Amino acid sequence: METLKLAAVGLGYWGPNLARNLDELESAELSWICDRDEARLARYGARFPDARKTTSYEEMIADPELDAVAIATPVVTHFELAREALLAGKHVFVEKPLALSSALGEQLVALAEERALVLMPGHLLLYHPGVAKLKDLVDSEELGRLLYVYGNRQNLGQIRKDENALWSLGAHDLSVILHLVGEEPAEAWARGESFLNPGVEDVVFCYLRFPSGVVAHMHLSWLDPHKMRRMTVVGDRKMAVFDDMEPERKVTVYDKGPQQPAETWGEWQTRSGDISIPKVANDEPLRLECEHFLALLRGEGDRIAAAREGLAVVRSLEQLQSSLERERV
Repeated sequence: METLKLAAVGLGYWGPNLARNLDELESAELSWICDRDEARLARYGARFPDARKTTSYEEMIADPELDAVAIATPVVTHFELAREALLAGKHVFVEKPLALSSALGEQLVALAEERALVLMPGHLLLYHPGVAKLKDLVDSEELGRLLYVYGNRQNLGQIRKDENALWSLGAHDLSVILHLVGEEPAEAWARGESFLNPGVEDVVFCYLRFPSGVVAHMHLSWLDPHKMRRMTVVGDRKMAVFDDMEPERKVTVYDKGPQQPAETWGEWQTRSGDISIPKVANDEPLRLECEHFLALLRGEGDRIAAAREGLAVVRSLEQLQSSLERERV
């Protein structure tokens, strides 16, 4: 196979993990690393000695041999960096969210479509084997008719000043909820509080209602005594929980639900059956995500589907952010 040349842009909190995976992909080469901080470049230049180092994004994307860039920079830079790379004819992986508004996101998707380039937002949880198992349970109707979904994403830290808990944490769970439900919300509201930095919500509660009648809820906070990464899915036959903090029991299926026995006068009763723990692969989600990006570069699958899904997440975040702003006091 032709060796694809890749670049990692941004070597802060998450970028080094992305660079490591890109460097280890078969039939791919991490040919550039880029960051404005020269100390970071020197540190990771030693880790990736075969990659060229630069503080100039323009110099890097001008390389005619470079095939794709992977962007892990602050959210406010995503649109401009992705746009410049697409205009330079490079495929783009960009960490979530795709952009800070659906209008900007639509511009990127249109540009990628026009130039037949891959534009893939980094919604990591969609590549988690535990989330894949949840999706299988929903799509196979093993849980019955989907009723509601709720996510808990809480921790003490990492406290941010440049984005609130909705955009920083909610993008993760929202991508999973839209993936499971297969629709965009018809109704969305959010309430939040800014306890640490004015105007930057540390805790946010969200409610979503979908055209099918499915509802969803998210509790998002970096000001909480518990570290939780959990998604609960309730059907009318069974229920399932994905808990990323569990080292082995990632997904648990509960054979529980309401029922109306024929011998009653229509009263609802509860039914409890077996609790099962399906086997879930222990593959690193980021590695699976990077492998999917590489497969798209090679022409496998729909090159623009991930971009459209990422744009749907941004549209839903916008709805929730508008609700937050209306309720601020």
